[in-house]
Amino acid sequence: MARDRSLILGTLAVVVAACLFGMLGPISRLADERAGVGTVAFVTWRSLLGSAVVGLLIAIRVGRGRRLVGPAALSARARVTLLVAALTGIVLNLAIFVAFGRISIALALLGFYTYPALVTGAVIVLERRRPDRFELAALVMALTGMAIVVLGGIEPGAGLAFDPLGLGLALVAALAQAVFVLISRHGFAEIPTDEASFAVLFGGFIGFLAVGAGTGNLAAIGAPLGDPATWPYLIVGGVLGAGIPTTLFMLGIRSIGGVRTGILALIEPVVGAGLAALLLGQTVRPVQLLGGALVLAAAVVLQLARPTGPSRGTTADRVGAPSSEPTPLI
Repeated sequence: MARDRSLILGTLAVVVAACLFGMLGPISRLADERAGVGTVAFVTWRSLLGSAVVGLLIAIRVGRGRRLVGPAALSARARVTLLVAALTGIVLNLAIFVAFGRISIALALLGFYTYPALVTGAVIVLERRRPDRFELAALVMALTGMAIVVLGGIEPGAGLAFDPLGLGLALVAALAQAVFVLISRHGFAEIPTDEASFAVLFGGFIGFLAVGAGTGNLAAIGAPLGDPATWPYLIVGGVLGAGIPTTLFMLGIRSIGGVRTGILALIEPVVGAGLAALLLGQTVRPVQLLGGALVLAAAVVLQLARPTGPSRGTTADRVGAPSSEPTPLI
């Protein structure tokens, strides 16, 4: 019963997180076109506001008598792994946004969303565990549906702009996301999910500030302070596009594992395409609806796979509690 509850909650957490992450593309586009917020400024404020939201959740939890673990209480291995998780978030965001500027968004997304396959392959090698046949079927269905949704959104005659560096950066982003998924389940299990999310988001904020300083973008990062027109986009991007989904995504990873999380996360481009149609006036073609249906069907098929979440008695399914199970990589 405890395992079933963890599986359900973990699945719901990843689905909601994927839906919220899916809004980032349209919101960042609106922030750029309507308020002049560039990429570095957007990701910096997104990380800061996201960490503020998670910090508030932590404060509420501590106020209710739950203990604060803190980085100082972690083992050296856990601190290093948490640092790696934060660095992968920085690499992911920078690589994918630069890729968007060098190649078509469709090709960049196709490269990035190979990460569920990378996670599955890593699980096979590192755990020496052959994935359940339903997991494999769901992975193929979801990847196919994602490709249909992304490629189906290309305007006729637009083609796919190709640049080796751009595609390479998209694949770097995929690798960074795969590493994040693989290490987030057990790599720093001593720390509660909300504290881990805060560390990743605030670490990202520090990293993006450093990038801004190194590229001469500090003035652009500070510009929103004097421009209230940018605040709605930044607040939505930080609260709904960072703080809440990052915590839910990490909760899902800890509850249901990397393979299931990666497959369910492919709902994100489906939601992104739908929001782009709603907010940006882009057309959703019938073939994209077919692709979206395949991704949703994959989520249903995935529920037939054997459970791989935490064992009975673990506390990984609670946002404010660390996992008590052993700490293999995945």
